[in-house]
Amino acid sequence: MHRRHFLGSATLAAAALVLPLAHGGAALAAPRRRVLPLPLNPGDTVGLVSPSAATDDPLDLQLAQEAMQALGLKVRLAPHLASRRGHLAGSDAERAGDLNAMFADREVRAIVCVRGGSGAARLLPLLDYEAIRRNPKVLLGYSDITALHNALLSQAGLVSFHGPIGSGSWNAFNADQFRRVFFARELMQYRNVSDPGDELVQRRNRTVTITGGTARGELVGGNLSVLVALAGSRYLPDFRGKILFLEDVSEAPYRVDRMLSTLKLMGALDQVAGVIFGECTECDPGGGFGSLTLPQIFDDHFKPLKVPAYRGAMIGHIRQQFIVPVGGQVEMDADAGTFRMLEPVFQG
Repeated sequence: MHRRHFLGSATLAAAALVLPLAHGGAALAAPRRRVLPLPLNPGDTVGLVSPSAATDDPLDLQLAQEAMQALGLKVRLAPHLASRRGHLAGSDAERAGDLNAMFADREVRAIVCVRGGSGAARLLPLLDYEAIRRNPKVLLGYSDITALHNALLSQAGLVSFHGPIGSGSWNAFNADQFRRVFFARELMQYRNVSDPGDELVQRRNRTVTITGGTARGELVGGNLSVLVALAGSRYLPDFRGKILFLEDVSEAPYRVDRMLSTLKLMGALDQVAGVIFGECTECDPGGGFGSLTLPQIFDDHFKPLKVPAYRGAMIGHIRQQFIVPVGGQVEMDADAGTFRMLEPVFQG
């Protein structure tokens, strides 16, 4: 799937060496004044960039371009969109240069990442955050793009959007989310689709309350493994009073447990006001002596926080995805399994 699958034991061990610096927020980025992106309208120009892994099939790039055009937008292709250097879509300088250029281009009103995979974190020291603050615009993507979302928020204060990638599925649900968030600029209510299909009771898209209650705060997070890989760096946002949302793919439960332990040990979990876990797709236990289940792991880590928490939101490596504002103010209701925007997330 479209996610950087790069965390191993050595990486987590290395991150752990610097985690004490982050406890209490000492190594976290200083809070920046929140910057809202420019609004997007039909007929505007969007830039397609590839900040992470290379695209294997050129058809995927064509499909991404056609999807944006079908949404009523003009498209500008980054110069290195189809480049390759090993598993990456070009060198770090090329990919960062494409992203910086799209932010600086006054004709480009939004930036859509064509895929995730791996490699976005390599770009973080190369981005021109002051120029980005001066030219705030929509950035859309998920999975490995989590690294960009958190860097833009912590270093530039920019609200960006966790949601479908350009080469992903633009089914009716995702296209509707795009139009409502970006064109209609709705204060979105995020409630899972209620559709039992031919089942007597609904099985798909069920939410499960971990700890009931409501909470308000700024939404931060994204892909769990990519987020944890930022531990100890200045690109991790401040977690104090935030609503933390998470998702992942192809991670055994013991790895999910280890990553949540990392967030606990660095002090992040103890600072949040609420937790929304989306989907952990293909997160099945392996062989051996057995495994904790994901529900057990979530209960172990989230229940002691005594803050509202639920799982099963339509966020993650799934066909139908919410488009959510990273850095936007939201209110969550863990009993109902919903959250909603409290304020506009665009200028004007």
